[in-house]
This record gives sequence, structure tokens and C-alpha cells, in this order.
Amino acid sequence: MTSRTSEHAGLGNGRPPERPELTDLLRERTHDLHARAERSGIVNDVLRGRATRFGYAMLLRNLLPAYRAMEQGLERIRSQQGIGAAARHELYRAPAIEADLQALFGEQWDRDLALLPEAEHYARRVTGAAAGEGGRLIAHAYTRYLGDLSGGQIMKRLLASRLKLVPSELAFHDFPKISDPESFKQEYRRALNDAAVGIGDMDDLVGEAMAAFEHNIAVSEAVQRASGATADS
Repeated sequence: MTSRTSEHAGLGNGRPPERPELTDLLRERTHDLHARAERSGIVNDVLRGRATRFGYAMLLRNLLPAYRAMEQGLERIRSQQGIGAAARHELYRAPAIEADLQALFGEQWDRDLALLPEAEHYARRVTGAAAGEGGRLIAHAYTRYLGDLSGGQIMKRLLASRLKLVPSELAFHDFPKISDPESFKQEYRRALNDAAVGIGDMDDLVGEAMAAFEHNIAVSEAVQRASGATADS
């Protein structure tokens, strides 16, 4: 093969290497943080069957502001070509969380359940990600919604079996408008990948997803402390 021919083959053709899909990149780069999140705080207690109703209600109460901020931001950008595909009403969780909190803790849940500083920090991060064109919201949608459709379903079964929660207390984990979660997850990953095409530097999205996981870990650990649970030694 001559040198001229080699310029038109493989990586020597003068074209930039193919850009990786965003969700593949996020899965790879956040793998360790994802594992930490499952081993940390109140989430770990739920998975090990040690959580209480109060602890779980505290978790929902302190995730709610981030979901509200994310869903308000997604609604604002839903009409934008490309990135608007990340806004899917069937995924929105804030109304379901509010319903669960009322079922678990009564009408005064917002007064009786403490909103922790870590939750406020998380919500502010999401609000910042929604600013401007809102591109960084993709990272938060990836972190929460795909997790809700995957590991969240494991939590649902554990909460039902170990805390005896009934369907009216598990709306957060119920997606009545999604008949085939696995197919939907594939579709949503494609939507996020397409939405990221117009974003110049995917490292920004990776960094935002990593920050989202760190905030989730901080909220989970703070809820564990506030609810009186004891971490593993």
C-alpha cells in the first residue's frame, strides 16, 4: 500500500475519529461513582433491608427539589430541536414523589420532614445546569431517570417486601405510561445521544454527570445521618 493510499484508509484518511456515543461515555466514566452511590448512605440501607419508613421518606423529601429543578428546566427546553428530546413527561418524577410523601407521612410532610443542606446544594446544581441552553441537563436526566428505570425497580421490590410499602406509597418507582421499560431505556439513550450531538465538548457533560453522582451520594449519606441509621463500619 502506498503512502498516498494509506491516507485514505482507517484513521489516516484525514477525518477526525468517530465521536463516541454520550451514554457509552457516561457509563464508562461514572462506573465507579455509580458503584459508590449504591454502597452509600440510605440507598445502601434500602438495598440491605435496613431502612425505615422515616428514612425512606426523608430520602424522597430530599430528592424532590432536584427533580423539580430538573423537570422545570426540561419543560423550558422541550421545544428546542435535539435537546428537547430529553424532556419526556412519562419520566417526570416530582408529582409521584409528592404523592408518595403524602401517603407515607401525611399532608404536612413538607413541614415535618427536614430539607437538608445537601439537598439544597444538589437542587442548585441542577438549576445551574438548566441555565442558558440547558445542555448540561442531559447529564442529570441520564443520572436520575435511567437509574430510576433500572436500579430503582430493585428498590421498589425491596421496599415492598421489607418495609411492606403498598402501591400508593411507591409511585416514585412506578411508570404507568411506559409499557416496556427496556425498550424505552434504549429509546431514551438514543434521544440523549442525539441531543448531545450539538454540544461541542462532551467532557462538560461527563463532568456534570460525575457531579450529579457526587450530589446523590452526599444526599444519601446526609439522609442516613439524619434518619438515625448507622453506616457500615
